[in-house]
Amino acid sequence: MSVAALYGPGTLADSVWHQRAATIDWQTASEALRQQGNAVLPQLLNTAECAALAQLYGHAQEGTFRSRVVMQRHGFGQGEYRYFSYPLPDLVAGLRGALYPHLAPIANQWNTAMGVDVRYPAQHADFIARCHAAGQVRPTPLLLQYAACDYNCLHQDLYGEHVFPLQVAILLSEPGRDFTGGEFVLTEQRPRIQSRAEVVPLSRGDAVVFAVQHRPVQGTRGPYRVQMRHGVSRLRSGQRHTLGIIFHDAQ
Repeated sequence: MSVAALYGPGTLADSVWHQRAATIDWQTASEALRQQGNAVLPQLLNTAECAALAQLYGHAQEGTFRSRVVMQRHGFGQGEYRYFSYPLPDLVAGLRGALYPHLAPIANQWNTAMGVDVRYPAQHADFIARCHAAGQVRPTPLLLQYAACDYNCLHQDLYGEHVFPLQVAILLSEPGRDFTGGEFVLTEQRPRIQSRAEVVPLSRGDAVVFAVQHRPVQGTRGPYRVQMRHGVSRLRSGQRHTLGIIFHDAQ
């Protein structure tokens, strides 16, 4: 797949991505999210799609990205990322719209368990309309690029009042060939307990779904809320690209 192919006919792209999302074992993913706050979706993207997206970072059409962030300037770590502009490339828009309907029921179950009144509509367009009505109008899907010695500090992707509680990261590079190190890391902070860290092994094309800020954990007296953060460990060598799919927009 070429970079140009990322900008295909929108309706066709939507159909393709909804079909691909429908083949995912969402019951297994939901259970993994319930138990550990993350779920791997193996080979969500193929090799050609990963290569085209990674190439887009340095060979984008004018207007593809709305901003570039150099992490060390802000104390976020080392490395850089770029937020896409609207309209999103069809691959990115199609993937965002196709995954959301499967994640919204999980998000609603989580909010019920945590005693949060917010509920999410069945379709992503309706949720984005809610964000835009509140002034959150800037798109948040992004491409990240890391080189040797780069890393991403533990953080949460919160951009305004409206937050969808799950997000997706897709590894576009091949561990052991394109880079070494650079593991995806999650931490979970439970009340009155030391934080727990988890490294999520990924291959090129794998996606990981994870909690943006909180997730419910079943305790002896019922569910309670734990704080989640995510980051990337230091790269030992090479270059690593990732596509981030965040479902809420930013102020």
